[in-house]
Amino acid sequence: MRLESAVGSVLRGHPEVVRRVLACLVAGGHVLIEDVPGTGKTTLAKAVAHAIDGAEFKRIQFTPDLLPSDILGVSVYEPGTQEFRFHPGPVFTDILLADEINRASPRTQSALLEAMGERQATIDGRRHGFGGLFFVIATQNPVEFRGTCPLPEAQMDRFAMQCALGYVDAAEEAAILADQVEDPPVDRMVPVVTRDEVMAMMRAARAVRIADELRGYIVALVGATRGRPDLRLAASPRASLALMKVSQALALFHAQDFVTPEIIQSVAADVIAHRLVLAPEARHGGITARSIVADVVASTAVPV
Repeated sequence: MRLESAVGSVLRGHPEVVRRVLACLVAGGHVLIEDVPGTGKTTLAKAVAHAIDGAEFKRIQFTPDLLPSDILGVSVYEPGTQEFRFHPGPVFTDILLADEINRASPRTQSALLEAMGERQATIDGRRHGFGGLFFVIATQNPVEFRGTCPLPEAQMDRFAMQCALGYVDAAEEAAILADQVEDPPVDRMVPVVTRDEVMAMMRAARAVRIADELRGYIVALVGATRGRPDLRLAASPRASLALMKVSQALALFHAQDFVTPEIIQSVAADVIAHRLVLAPEARHGGITARSIVADVVASTAVPV
């Protein structure tokens, strides 16, 4: 696929992450990328935007003094007309990079809740709807880093997926250095698909067949997180919906017209784990959310 190849040529060493992020885009969801500084989180977001012709791209650098109005926009009184005129904020775009989202206050982080969940923003009592393509790529440093505020559970639940990049091997890192001899590769990118083509891919993903048995399998996977003593908060029905949609989009990227259990299993941790809140005793015992999802996948019967 042209879009996947173009983004992968810029972000070296992470082909699977590139595919999953693009699958999240095609599924109509939003993605959170968490990793240490310098691993390519922002580059990935910019590469996705640069590869789509006609897609508007905006970036918000989250800082402790950022206000909700800096994201959503503000109404300004104009003496000439004696009326308030709404000036839309950067959230009104096709692709939004929310860079280092966990460096802002929880109040500012929550300004994105309605936009991400309902594809609209209510400002001064008026509802402002978004267009057909609205994709948030948020990046964050690990919460243990200084100056970070953990995202609220409701905010985490708005992200269809959470991915991590990690470090590349020595050969890929050497290739990255060679790419930077002149201009950065992302600045040399040319669009390879149009906005309308991406919208068509989104419609095609919704048409990918998923059997009733596999819908039940998704519900069983998500439901298995509920009632566990090692979890204080389990996955919601929104997780089931996201897992279905991302699996359909991923099947499309695999050139399949139907979803398989293997596709669901491969993306389950990325879709479910970030929504879970561990019980204190589980966290102190070294249990992670991803290990819980792995246990759920291993213990849930696969439909045949």
